[in-house]
Amino acid sequence: MKLMTLNIWGGHVRDPLLEFIKAQQDIDIFCLQEVYHHATNKISTEDRAVSLNIFSELHQLLPQHKAFFRPVVDSIYGIGILVKNSLDILGEGEIIIHHNPSYLGSGPTHSRNLQWLKCCHGKQHYAILNVHGLWNGMGKTDTLERIAQSQKIKLFIDHLNLPTVLCGDFNLRPDTESIKIIEEGMNNLIKLYNINSTRTELYIKEEKFADYIFTSTDITVHSFSVLSDVVSDHAPLVLDFV
Repeated sequence: MKLMTLNIWGGHVRDPLLEFIKAQQDIDIFCLQEVYHHATNKISTEDRAVSLNIFSELHQLLPQHKAFFRPVVDSIYGIGILVKNSLDILGEGEIIIHHNPSYLGSGPTHSRNLQWLKCCHGKQHYAILNVHGLWNGMGKTDTLERIAQSQKIKLFIDHLNLPTVLCGDFNLRPDTESIKIIEEGMNNLIKLYNINSTRTELYIKEEKFADYIFTSTDITVHSFSVLSDVVSDHAPLVLDFV
């Protein structure tokens, strides 16, 4: 199977993103972050355009895929998975990995969820986990909230007892304790493949790590790559696995 994870930046680079996704019909599972769906307004405080219905637009380009959206701000913004109809879906849902009850509806300090999907390919069952990790204005270093977030992710994985792929934008440096917690019993492909950046030229800050794919030890990786396509300020990550 082939999986892609991509923070789509709210669809800010809309036309190149649509063209790119349309060309990726062979991808079985798309895990997307910073997704708007039937929104009437944006939550970003940055002066940049977004596409308020980008999830539906992307789904229309992939008629052979089912769409699962998990909002985290009202019902309009969150994370989503697109998965080929040829895969049997055994279940889909979410868990809350960070709760911010004082969030006022704009900016990036909102609560965070983990989207999970259980599917069957052939006779093999898999768990696919999609995450957009906490942003708290403190860079991509450890904080108590981020460590707690990683502990919740790790606990959830430990209870799955399935071959698992965990992916997304974690907003974390690779040398953090928060990443080390997730690495226990998992393979960090960013580290194993000596990746030195998961950002594109549109990202002008110094920190070049944010996105990761982790696989459980019972997953066989055929290939892993960070693509050079500039469709967001994040690069697409692609995994081919069984």
